[in-house]
Parts: sequence; structure tokens; C-alpha cells
Amino acid sequence: MTHNLKLTNSLTRKKELFKPINPKEITMYACGPTVYDNPHVGNARTLVVFDTLFRVLKKIYEKVNYVRNITDVDDKIIEASKKNKKPINKITEEVTKIFHENCKSLNCLIPSKEPKATDHIKEMIDMSKSLIKKNFAYESKGHVYFSVSSFKNYGKLSNKNLEDLKAGSRIEVSELKKNPMDFVLWKPSLDEDPGWESPWGRGRPGWHLECSVMSEKYLGKQFDIHGGGLDLIFPHHENEIAQSCSNNSLENFSNYWVHNGFVTINKEKMSKSTGNIISITEAVKKYSGQVVRLALLSAHYSQPLDWNDKLLENQKSIIEKWYKLYEDTTEEISLEAIDALLDDLNTPRFIAKIHEFYSKANKGDDKSKKLFNSAC
Repeated sequence: MTHNLKLTNSLTRKKELFKPINPKEITMYACGPTVYDNPHVGNARTLVVFDTLFRVLKKIYEKVNYVRNITDVDDKIIEASKKNKKPINKITEEVTKIFHENCKSLNCLIPSKEPKATDHIKEMIDMSKSLIKKNFAYESKGHVYFSVSSFKNYGKLSNKNLEDLKAGSRIEVSELKKNPMDFVLWKPSLDEDPGWESPWGRGRPGWHLECSVMSEKYLGKQFDIHGGGLDLIFPHHENEIAQSCSNNSLENFSNYWVHNGFVTINKEKMSKSTGNIISITEAVKKYSGQVVRLALLSAHYSQPLDWNDKLLENQKSIIEKWYKLYEDTTEEISLEAIDALLDDLNTPRFIAKIHEFYSKANKGDDKSKKLFNSAC
């Protein structure tokens, strides 16, 4: 049985019919948190969007293999450790625990696999060695860099050429690089920082490498869907494509790239660097996980979402209204009910449909009441 699921593919910039590599097992990878500080509402949007896609895929396919990583080695974690005078493993364990509590409060399903970067250092060293051997990377004083000019499709995902990317990005300037755009696969660690032995000395991996390694390990060299926030398109996802495709002689290693828009406050992107953040824990405490989830899905995932009290109060009154009619039944959600979600996860249209079921059910329509209960 075929299902007309359509997704907007960031790689082609078109809405496309989803055609899986193997309909018996759908493969999806989404970039998870860097565990250095409490996750915020901007992170929650990515969580909820890909949880919704996971649920839709599970409804229409017999098996879905969903991998979401945890980045537990990173410069930001090292900085947080020094700033807070706390051991790195204490910070990563505490933040991972909070992240899992947040996932639960937002009613997100547990992914099929949740690998940690630090458990895959050997594979990252192996991929770096392989890229050097194939002349896509080079060693320079204990650093290993990917040679961007060696990959002809660099910039395809962000739809920019190398000169545009160079002009618009914050490049890590280093005389060790052959080209300013080259990015690090491996770098030396200071004695007090986390590090692992490698052919290039004691060091740690660059940020982009872990996702290439873990997606291949758990999903294969080529898989169906890769997702994340819009801010990951460049450089993170662009660099993943360069690494994975070069290493495995592929044109593309994920067939569909799906990115969610930013959460803004007063039209400014919510981010830790600007300090305008609301943690998931804070938001859930003030309202509830259900209200926060509904608010995150109130706009189409690809569009920006402005976070404000008016939005939250509105979602709160909707939930309260729905609860007056809702009955907890074992009613399975029907494909008729999720029809809107098959059209590029159109959550605003899906929410409008629940309102429609609610109105008809209130007038005594039994079929609408069943659809309403299953959709909620």
C-alpha cells in the first residue's frame, strides 16, 4: 500500500513525494543536543517536529529506525566546565538527564537509538584515516583537516558557492590549513581537556564528524531522512555531506533533508549567544508540556515561530476546551485524521481539523467524536 507523504527537501528546495529506500524499514537521523546547558524552546521545536514525523512514519510504515545523537564532547562543554568549575562528565550527565525529562514532558517518543559521540571515537579516527588515504583530508601538526576543494558539490545544500560561503561565514583562521574553508576532523587537546590517543597524537574530534560516523553505523551509508534546525544547514550539514559522500563515493548520503525554522522572541532568533532564551523546563513549568507542544506545532515547521505569552495563553485555552470533550480511549488514529500531516507535516491544518472534529462531535456526530479522540 502506498501513502502520499510529501516532504520539503532542503537539498532540492522542492516539496517531494517521499520514496523510501526500503519501505520495510524507514531510516531517519536527527541532530540531537550538545549537552552543555539546559535545552531551550528553540531546541524543543526540533525535538517536537521530528517526533511528529517519527509518529507519522510509524503510522504508515511497519518499521522506522530513528536515530538522534547526543554530542557530549565539544568546545562549548569544555568552556562550561571551566566557567562553572564542574567536571565535564558531571555537566554532560546533568544536562542529558534534563534533556530526557524535557522529552518526556513534551510527550516525545524515545528514538530507536540515541548514540553518544564519546562512544564512537574509534570510528571517527577510522573515518579520518580513510579520508586522508583517499586524499580528501590532510594532517597538519596534529590537526586533520577536510579539504573542501576536493569535494565538487560543496555548497549544494546551502545553495551557495565557495566564495559566497567564505564571505558569509565565521571561518576559523589558521596557518595550518591549505584553504581557509577547510574544516577540522581532529584536533589536539590540552592536557586538562578531554582527549583520546590517535595516529596524530592525543586529541578530540571536530563537531561535524560524529554525525557522519553515527548515521552510517546505525542507518547505513545511505538513508532516507536527515533532519535538524535551519541553523545546521551550514556548516554542520554541508560538512557532513562532504565527509560522508567523499568517504563512500556517493552523490548524496541522505535522500531527504528536512529543516525546521527558528523560534524567535520579538522576531529575534532564540539563542544562547544572544541570551534571549526560555528553557524547556521553564516553559513547561509555567504552562504544561501539552500547551508547549501545541504551541510549537501551531506554525508550519519550516516557518519561523514567535514565542510570546499571547501564543501560549491561546494554546492553553484550546487544550482546556478540548479536554471538556476528550475521552481517553484506545482509538487508533486513522489515516483520514492525519491526512494534513502527510502534506509536508502541515500541523496548522491538522490542528484546524481537530477543531472541526470537535465542533461536529459537540453536535452529536459519533464519527467525529471518534476522530477527535484519536487525533488528540
